[in-house]
Amino acid sequence: MADHPLHLLDTNVLVALIRAGVLGQHIDATFQPRQARFKPLVSVVSVGEIYSLARQFGWGPKKIAEVTKLLENLVVEDINAPEILAAYGEIDHASREIGRPMGKNDVWIAATAKVTGATLLTTDRDFDHLSATNPLYKPGVPAIKLVWIDPDHGKPAG
Repeated sequence: MADHPLHLLDTNVLVALIRAGVLGQHIDATFQPRQARFKPLVSVVSVGEIYSLARQFGWGPKKIAEVTKLLENLVVEDINAPEILAAYGEIDHASREIGRPMGKNDVWIAATAKVTGATLLTTDRDFDHLSATNPLYKPGVPAIKLVWIDPDHGKPAG
């Protein structure tokens, strides 16, 4: 997977990378976001989310500096592009129509993935219905490329 040219990192992936635990190390080793030939993308929405989460988690100045350093090595995608705005409307509407409404931030992230063509890396299941390879996918719903990363990777069973 490390040779895929373009990834979009979900906010939960950023958190895992900053925490640098087993999950973050797995993401680093598998997808190599810090060494990728093409810098991974991140939605500006995730930038706001990660700074908010840093405060909620009680991360101090050193950890927040790590967040800033990580973000400096990513390409931040704005949400004001007309194509992303239109994709937001498509995804939000289609998700509601099939009974899978999404959080607004996730809709922005999905719209960014759709428009950029990047593969979204995430540890949650909120995007499953947007992946054409997932059994939850329904024709007519805007599709994105998606890789789900098990958030329990490396945790002991039980």
